[in-house]
Amino acid sequence: MNHTLQRTWSAVLFDLDGTITDSAPAITDSLAHMFRTLELPVPGESELLRYVGPPLLDTLRALAGFNEEQALAALAIYRENYVGHSVNAPVFPGVAGVLAQVHAAGIPLALATSKPESMAVPILEHAGLAEYFQVICGATDDEVRSAKADVVAEALRRLQEAGVDTEHAVMVGDRSYDTLGAAVNGVPTILVEWGYGSPAEAEQAMAVVHSADQLRTLLLG
Repeated sequence: MNHTLQRTWSAVLFDLDGTITDSAPAITDSLAHMFRTLELPVPGESELLRYVGPPLLDTLRALAGFNEEQALAALAIYRENYVGHSVNAPVFPGVAGVLAQVHAAGIPLALATSKPESMAVPILEHAGLAEYFQVICGATDDEVRSAKADVVAEALRRLQEAGVDTEHAVMVGDRSYDTLGAAVNGVPTILVEWGYGSPAEAEQAMAVVHSADQLRTLLLG
């Protein structure tokens, strides 16, 4: 099947950070707090933005050079600070309308985020968006399920368990992690330009959109 021409999607999976909500300020503030608490130099803003999107435990090891024990301790400090700020992340302009229209069209929606599910649920509830999602799937608190491919697989499994046809599902995200994680599960990805990715990350995407109107057109025709 030519995914580029596909317009009748049987399900739509959405990333959260950088796709639905502008969570970067709260994330980078909590990361800076974490580094200060650990009495380490605080990276610059552009470096901190590299932490936004992928599973944080992975980036603490890859970018900060922490070993497993250090990464887990740092993650605990980060989460303690972040949990009080996360629900206030603003929704990107037009995205709530797209979610409402996709839901109204009868297309099942699922959230597939590398953020812990225990954090993702209250964020969507606070934003008034949880009602649109048939499935809200995220990482486990212990990070055993945190890789995007695993989160997407679990979201698809839950949709299928609910009787949803996922053969023609599509992912909406903002980073290459979304594209690659969805591809492992045979799902094409639409990348949004308003998120935290770079132009190079769009190479494997089915399409790239710069506005909510463009996204609506690709999802609903």
